[in-house]
Amino acid sequence: MAEKEKKQKQINIELDEKTAEGTYSNLAIINHSVSEFVIDFISMMPGTPKAKVKSRIVLTPQHAKKFLKALNENVVRFEQAHGTIKDYEQPPIPLNFGPTGEA
Repeated sequence: MAEKEKKQKQINIELDEKTAEGTYSNLAIINHSVSEFVIDFISMMPGTPKAKVKSRIVLTPQHAKKFLKALNENVVRFEQAHGTIKDYEQPPIPLNFGPTGEA
């Protein structure tokens, strides 16, 4: 019976070639409301005053918390295998982000 239950819980996840390439991001901006978390992944080049959002992920608060837990567990495992990840101090980045138009 356990084998049958295990098969029912499996999810078939497909990954097309374009998505498998991934998108580089070196900046994330996180906003939230009562019902959702929005994470914008950005690729910023040094010395360039403008950057574009490369990907946006919208999560429920419950999924955001599960994501935080999963990411933390993976960082811990990474550091156990490869050593502590250094956290370099960087000057704050002035952000001009979001709608700026007038109604």
